[in-house]
Amino acid sequence: MSKLLIGGSWVDGESSQPLHDKYAGAVYGEMAVASAAQVEAAVSGAVAGQQASKLAPYELYKILSKAAVILESRIELLVELMRVEAGFTRADGENEVRRCVQTLELSAEEAKRLVGDMVPMEAAQGVKNRLGFTLRGPRGVVCAITPFNSPLNTLAHKVGPALAGGNAVVIKPSEYTPLTAVELCKVLIEAGLPADLLALVHGDGGVVGPQLLADQRIAFYAFTGSTRVGREIQRAAGLRGTQLELGSIASTIVCHDADLAVAIPKIINAGFRKAGQVCTSVQRLLVDRRIAAQFIPEFIRAMQALKFGDPADPATVIGPMISPAHAQRAAAWVAQAVSQGAEILSGGSLNQALLEPTLLHRVTAQMKVVCEEIFAPVVSIVEFDQLDEAVAIANAQPFGLSVGVFTSNLHAAMSAAKQLRFGGVHINEASSARVDVMPFGGIKDSGFGREGPAYAIREMTLERLVTIAY
Repeated sequence: MSKLLIGGSWVDGESSQPLHDKYAGAVYGEMAVASAAQVEAAVSGAVAGQQASKLAPYELYKILSKAAVILESRIELLVELMRVEAGFTRADGENEVRRCVQTLELSAEEAKRLVGDMVPMEAAQGVKNRLGFTLRGPRGVVCAITPFNSPLNTLAHKVGPALAGGNAVVIKPSEYTPLTAVELCKVLIEAGLPADLLALVHGDGGVVGPQLLADQRIAFYAFTGSTRVGREIQRAAGLRGTQLELGSIASTIVCHDADLAVAIPKIINAGFRKAGQVCTSVQRLLVDRRIAAQFIPEFIRAMQALKFGDPADPATVIGPMISPAHAQRAAAWVAQAVSQGAEILSGGSLNQALLEPTLLHRVTAQMKVVCEEIFAPVVSIVEFDQLDEAVAIANAQPFGLSVGVFTSNLHAAMSAAKQLRFGGVHINEASSARVDVMPFGGIKDSGFGREGPAYAIREMTLERLVTIAY
């Protein structure tokens, strides 16, 4: 059974909730559910821990560096845990752990170089004998609210920079994947982090979330999830800081001069890894009509070569979705699209939480599979005649997280990069291309703020101006 981390101690919850293997359905553990009093105590403990902390930047660097080493040594435990908790295949689990290791390493480095800036005071007319500089310091308590589809690395992207900046952190992970968060907390404490700088509470997001949002002692909220919940967080946070990575309908554009041998494997991975449950998964695949007759059969052959099924099988590439209900909802959207004139070119079968990777053609802009985030292994092909048309289609949505463009024409690539309204534009990569060192985040309804430890740490700290006249 999972535990809660409150005031530096692991404690039982007020109640518990069974956890089910995402593929087999068997119960593999229990989640401790926090009471309202326990949530309040968790925040109180984090406040006290942060106020009492005397850790220097170099000490934080050493702790986070050691945590990365410990985490990497537990890759087998974590891969197995995420297999049952999130339905991850071995490849997805190993990638999640390795990226988390790097995120902790990057956060460690940022702890050592968190500095302010010199202000050119004497650049102003009539000012002399005056210095100005800024200092950066912790906000206090950061609340990290994280999703099921990246239960380890997304959590590290919030916890790592927050700790590196001198904050305490209250963690509310997805109720689908609580035990992975427990393991990360254990690793950090084993690495030497004072336990009272972390708090971990489990429970239904609709119950625990509002209480955390109402607690004015929390200075900053880092959230990854739906746009609907992101709006609620922003409203409740008021003048407090937020970093919101929200919904997406990710597009990838394949131009007539693209290298298909490069493009197709990258798009396949981006569309179907983690069963398509990634905010940047390719959902709308925009293909130049001039190459569609060649591209589509090659893409289908690559799709059908993927093994889907039991994530315990090392050969499996695509495992189950997070629950049968999620899979049924996505399958219903596909069926609705077919009833409206779309064509299934490959896939479409459903078995409990396992949705076969699906490729749709002849879709229209009004279909849910195109105009709403499906968050499933479903890709819809949309043909276009000119690149400007593809750019307009990609931009014609409320979201703006990430987009990919495949072309061998440098002029076309740069022109598209300037026109596409997204937080990230990836040339000769699919929409889900990401390296953990880079700034990652969206615009429009995809939220604001940036992940990437060097960028997040500045958002999770406060800047203070100091001037000296002499």
